[in-house]
Amino acid sequence: MKKNPRWSLERLSPSVHRLTFEIKSNLEECRVLLRSDAHHDNPQSDNEMERRHLSEAKKINAPVIDNGDAFCAMQGRWDKRSDKNKLKPEHQCIDYLDALVTTYADFLKPYSNQLAIMGTGNHETGILKHHETNLTSRLVERLRTMTGHDIQEAGYTSWIFVTLKYTGNNKGTNPSNSIKIWRTHGYGGAAPVTKGVIQTNRRAVYTPDANMIISGHTHQEWYFPIQRQRVDRYGNVFQDEQLHISMPSYKDGYGIGEGGWEVEKGFPPAPRGAVWLKLKMQGQNKRIVWETSRAK
Repeated sequence: MKKNPRWSLERLSPSVHRLTFEIKSNLEECRVLLRSDAHHDNPQSDNEMERRHLSEAKKINAPVIDNGDAFCAMQGRWDKRSDKNKLKPEHQCIDYLDALVTTYADFLKPYSNQLAIMGTGNHETGILKHHETNLTSRLVERLRTMTGHDIQEAGYTSWIFVTLKYTGNNKGTNPSNSIKIWRTHGYGGAAPVTKGVIQTNRRAVYTPDANMIISGHTHQEWYFPIQRQRVDRYGNVFQDEQLHISMPSYKDGYGIGEGGWEVEKGFPPAPRGAVWLKLKMQGQNKRIVWETSRAK
């Protein structure tokens, strides 16, 4: 279990974690930084924006949930797409994959106490498939060794239950009112017209238990609520909302549009940033309500 002065994280099963905030009143707001596709080692990634968001999370003691593709890892000699001109100086070395891990661990070290979950993306699974090493595991392992903080590793998809609990009063927690978040790194192409929003209705069908579904991979940013009709075991009919969030990347592959893979494929510029999730308790039934805002 990862314990923080205000929040804790425990693994309930291989693919489920519970994030618990301790609050003193309904007026308290709890914040979580949701991010995806940092591609930190890519020179086109906005490392300063990433640092700014992590610094803000540290300042307010907010947990950080990373959704995978922390690495780009495309410049090894095995990769047909590799271009040594796209390497940072610190990665121009013989032990390329090791350098990716050590340099990113050094970057994340000051914020390691905020790192709650590090998910896995397709760039990490690609390295695992071809080179039999898991960059996510190596990064988490190194950060744990360097700092002693129990950062949790997650797969390509996983569940996160978020609970708000009154300090010193176990009866203040109502697990049935926890927010259930399903995260998937994502799949599919850039979808320049639909931006991938069409996936919301598919995911809503096969993931009905989620209050919120977060994804990345496409480097698109949107927020799409689906209003649902429900009925409880007592026959009471009610409505609720399932919120779908597509998280942007920190990478700007388009630049000034003079060339590169994104430009040659006809993709438009993509947004950059992350997402702030804000939660608080409401009413006598201790219902959790939430809203989101853009982290730019």
